[in-house]
Amino acid sequence: MTSDSRPVRVLVADDEALVRAGVRAILARDPQIEVVAEAADGREAIALVRQHRPDVVLLDIQMPGLDGLTAVARLHREPTPVGVIMLTTFGQDAYVTRALEEGADGFLLKADDPRELLNGVRAVGAGGAYLSPRVAGRVIAGMRAHRAAHPHRPLERLTGREREVLAGIGTGLSNAEIAGRLHLVEGTVKAHVSAVLAKLGVRNRVEAAIAAHEAGLLAPPGRD
Repeated sequence: MTSDSRPVRVLVADDEALVRAGVRAILARDPQIEVVAEAADGREAIALVRQHRPDVVLLDIQMPGLDGLTAVARLHREPTPVGVIMLTTFGQDAYVTRALEEGADGFLLKADDPRELLNGVRAVGAGGAYLSPRVAGRVIAGMRAHRAAHPHRPLERLTGREREVLAGIGTGLSNAEIAGRLHLVEGTVKAHVSAVLAKLGVRNRVEAAIAAHEAGLLAPPGRD
């Protein structure tokens, strides 16, 4: 999503000014991350996204006016793509599931180690996906339970190249990074990603990454 020549541009949306200040302070530790705007609710966040065109939006779930879950759904329909990470106190499975279904690229808890926030912004800013380790464990468990109840997940429908692309997604690589590893042009990788999501019946890269881990595709092809 970003090139190496400029920092990841971030918008922070939370109704608590103290939280926004804390998030800004953590992100300031990385010179390759720049906070370009702050919002106190989802409606303001959407307006500021249109104005500032950030690479990543950090959204709280419970905000007055327009909540974060509604905001991520609306942002997902914007003509200019933006990466969205939910950053919240509420890690209930229902919130995580709905956020991912609505198009969130990441989910972090405010109680996480600050390094997780930096890692998440870098990953989503590069076009990847990121889950808090605590959230990821629960999501994987839920998907495994679903797989056990519906054992015919269509992994066998993927071509060899699509499996390689899925492995890259599972490792958190962006389309550009996958293209470099597989010696493809980025547009071809984007087409493969769309095919993978459709064949797996998943909505986004987060769910695809979990499917990659379930399938044992823990490293992208070409990694020593």
